[in-house]
Amino acid sequence: MENVKQNNSRNVLLFIIGLGIVIGVIIPIVPQLVWAFSHRWAFPDLLPEAMSGRAWKYIANPNSKVLSATWNSLVIAISVTAISILVGVPAGKALGMYKFKAKGAIELIILSPSIIPPLAVTMGMQVIFIRMGLSDTLFGVILVHLIPTIPYMTVSMAGVFANYDPAYEEQARSLGAGPVKTFFLITLPTIFPGIVTGAMFAFLISWGQYILTIIIGGGRVITLPLLLFSFAGSGDFTLTSALSIIFLLPSIIILVVTSKYLSGQSSGMGGFGNI
Repeated sequence: MENVKQNNSRNVLLFIIGLGIVIGVIIPIVPQLVWAFSHRWAFPDLLPEAMSGRAWKYIANPNSKVLSATWNSLVIAISVTAISILVGVPAGKALGMYKFKAKGAIELIILSPSIIPPLAVTMGMQVIFIRMGLSDTLFGVILVHLIPTIPYMTVSMAGVFANYDPAYEEQARSLGAGPVKTFFLITLPTIFPGIVTGAMFAFLISWGQYILTIIIGGGRVITLPLLLFSFAGSGDFTLTSALSIIFLLPSIIILVVTSKYLSGQSSGMGGFGNI
């Protein structure tokens, strides 16, 4: 009977949380959807006086640079996510599973980019990137986006490996499995929720970067956030709303796909206090 009451309380709590997400996230998008298809919408009218597809025709026009900017954002975010996984998984394993000297100092160094204001870090990095010929390049923007994303990936994986039991790997090896087979059959399925969680944060952080992109990219590497900020200051609410919808779509898709890994019961979100 007590378990039934606990389940009912949990369901009520989940419903309240879901309702809060709908109210706080979904409802504010509705005016943007209306604006994106409006021709004229003056206060205090509840609905636009006329509808138009002007914004979407502009976006579909290759000369508008929206499609190329979206492509640049996708290439950068996917590349940053992949590199963050390659670096964050072994780094998280070292921090989560092993005890060694100066571990606290190393953790502080890894997390420092997320503590120090990005503008302060980027101004110093810009001088280095200019001397190395990486400024105003797509590759340079990818590298600078790693500064805020790798800490999130590392912390996520450290939380996973803090709860990881290497005995399963030892059992697999004792049964004749090699290192590669053990990794794909034992290790990877176990740490996969953490990889998904960390990759989600890495992608979203890179996808929404503005300051790092504008400083290192020098205005030559055009991404969707740069265009969105530019049109937001122009006063064209119709076009700005249409760009906002495109900007939000990957975030919504990723959150829906990875939602099951974001619960407290997932190993991807557990163990942060045990690092």
